[in-house]
Amino acid sequence: MTSEIRHDWAIEEVEQLLSLPFNDLLYRAQTVHRDHFDPNQVQVSTLLSIKTGACPEDCGYCSQSARNDTQLERERLLPLDEVLASAAAAREKGATRFCMGAAWRNPTDTNLQTVAEMVKAVKDMGMETCVTLGMLTANQAQKLKDAGLDYYNHNLDTSPEFYGEVITTRTYEGRLQTLDHVRKAGLNVCSGGILGMGESRRDRASMLCQLSNLPSHPESVPINLLVQVEGTPLFGVEELDPLEFVRTVAVARIMMPRSHVRLSAGRTEMSDELQALCFLAGANSLFYGERLLTTDNPETDRDKQLFERLGLSMEQHV
Repeated sequence: MTSEIRHDWAIEEVEQLLSLPFNDLLYRAQTVHRDHFDPNQVQVSTLLSIKTGACPEDCGYCSQSARNDTQLERERLLPLDEVLASAAAAREKGATRFCMGAAWRNPTDTNLQTVAEMVKAVKDMGMETCVTLGMLTANQAQKLKDAGLDYYNHNLDTSPEFYGEVITTRTYEGRLQTLDHVRKAGLNVCSGGILGMGESRRDRASMLCQLSNLPSHPESVPINLLVQVEGTPLFGVEELDPLEFVRTVAVARIMMPRSHVRLSAGRTEMSDELQALCFLAGANSLFYGERLLTTDNPETDRDKQLFERLGLSMEQHV
């Protein structure tokens, strides 16, 4: 058994992992997980939408795209005091990282300065900080680093091969370039994908290759299950087999042994038993709180009850 750090994965090799007998795959993932993490501890983050709706991108899954008729109310950038109140509430409930998301293609320098002030203020509360603001220039990534930002989220979403079926207004190469700017600025990278958009198993293998073959593995890898929103092009797509979701989590753990693998969007559609299988497969992070940008998320009390039943503890503030 080995959990070496690799950046040379081939798609065919990953497909073989995804095709392993389920018990063998989970045993391998759990063994790798225990090499690097406490198997009974989960890192908890809370995500707040600081600017909602009216995004010019055409992402086929997104309720915030101005091109999708989802009846979402557009909101301006939240004032600092509201952001800090949300951060304080998240901290009180046990979250160690506060993530702020804005529905932009890319931030203006003026907006970036406002977000930088939010980052500084949340950081002063003793929490880790993460933002997702769309594409960044190298200078913007450095400004966020200077403000004290810990993590920048920019998902690849899917494989390069399937990407054009979901998004046409932003290139895959543009996403990789933003991740490069973030990494070179010395920020931790948070990048993952969305499952259940109609992609093939090979597409899931290809996406995991893209993430694991980056110069360094993302420190945080969110694995999202598509939340189908009426009015988006992907509404009504065939749902993913839940065990295929678990398989993907397990392979992400094997390929990126030291990364936090996070259960993100779609947990309201997951049974407690499915989430338990994901933790067994190596997931050790999740988003906590009743909203995830614009979609529902399990209530914190329900999560605490699940942790109790599974004997899981939350990572504490450092």
